[in-house]
Amino acid sequence: MFAPRTTPWPLVALFTAGYLAPYLLPTTVGRLERGLGLSATQAGAVGSALLLSSATAGFLLASRVERTGARTLARLGLVLAALGYGTAALTTAVPAVVAGAVVGGFGSGTATTVAATRIAAERDPHRASTLGLLSVSALAGVVYLTVPRLPGHGLTLAAVALTALAVWPLTSRLPTGASGSRRAGKGAATGTGTARLPHRRSGLVLAGAMVFWSLAQNALWGVSGRIGVTQAHLSEPTVGVVFAVALGAGLLGVVAAGALGSRLGRALPIGGGTVLIAGCIALSASATGLGSFAAGEIAWNTVYPVVLSYLIGLAASLDPRGRWAVLVGSASSLGTAAGPLTGSVLSAQAGFPVMGAVLGAGLLLVALPMTAVALHTGGRPLLPGAVRRRGGHPAAVVAAATGTPTGAVPEVGAPEQPVVEIPVNGTPAPARRAYDTAAATRAPGGR
Repeated sequence: MFAPRTTPWPLVALFTAGYLAPYLLPTTVGRLERGLGLSATQAGAVGSALLLSSATAGFLLASRVERTGARTLARLGLVLAALGYGTAALTTAVPAVVAGAVVGGFGSGTATTVAATRIAAERDPHRASTLGLLSVSALAGVVYLTVPRLPGHGLTLAAVALTALAVWPLTSRLPTGASGSRRAGKGAATGTGTARLPHRRSGLVLAGAMVFWSLAQNALWGVSGRIGVTQAHLSEPTVGVVFAVALGAGLLGVVAAGALGSRLGRALPIGGGTVLIAGCIALSASATGLGSFAAGEIAWNTVYPVVLSYLIGLAASLDPRGRWAVLVGSASSLGTAAGPLTGSVLSAQAGFPVMGAVLGAGLLLVALPMTAVALHTGGRPLLPGAVRRRGGHPAAVVAAATGTPTGAVPEVGAPEQPVVEIPVNGTPAPARRAYDTAAATRAPGGR
């Protein structure tokens, strides 16, 4: 029997606090543009500065979570997020808003780094990341339903700040120091060393591909509000409802990803899902009415979190200590940071439809290396015991049934072990009766 799986709610909450700011990016950029009198490019640059600061936190802290302690870094990140976003929400001075967004972004990135590191150490990182995506999508949907009906430039920033404060009490359940910084510490001792990263080539390819993958997502996401208002001729509350419904559809997508688990592997959801996303982006960017705009946004937000959950699981599988999960996540944040500005510049120079075509074509190209990494690198399975032999056939669940340490189970791509016959000492089996013809009156194995 398998041991019951416990839900890592502190990590889910920390994941939500870290990811909420990027999820609210369209309305944040739009509010800054209209509330502070900024141009579209200037508002997009503020959003990019926020996300770039978040990515910087990931690169700086990727190797320090174990030494400093998850609880300490998580609380630092939540404090910075609350102070930064809170300050940006309460002032109308543009320099103070920019500074607050940058500080808050660093706090979000710190929280995300801790969450990614700890999720990678879970027995089932795909399940933990799926729950995190469910949580952040649900919360962002609630914000999109309420904020457009209220005035003010900083309501979305205030929502992120309040979320950081609400998550603070849950950090008491995180480890305080290096000795307890990861749940699978014995696995690290038997697996990779502390100096070298495993799967370095695959990790670098995945990180590089994630830069553009995230850039394309957030280039559209950062200007989706403007597409709905200016090109599709919708009101801001209507656009907010579309976003809320789209995020609700994203919840269904994440639930489907959690239900599928490892049944389809990782290559098909990542490669095929990215191709679908490319088509959704082209549709949404060329929308001229409510129907096409809603169809593009809802379809896109349904598929996007599914692919993202598998990408998070793939990055976590490359290193059980979570270093690749953080580094790939930070590379993704770099693309996310460049997204709003890229989308603003492309749409201003060539228009929304051309922007969507360019981003879609780029996603089709970047789907190839990501799929190759998923096919080439096995890493840890999505679910415990779902180890697969070379050739794709499920192996017997030996580790879970006998208590074998996880480090003793070979990873995909490892040399196959020779089969050795081991004599068993014990009572010999009774001699067979004389061979006879098969008869229906004798059951198989009957005496």
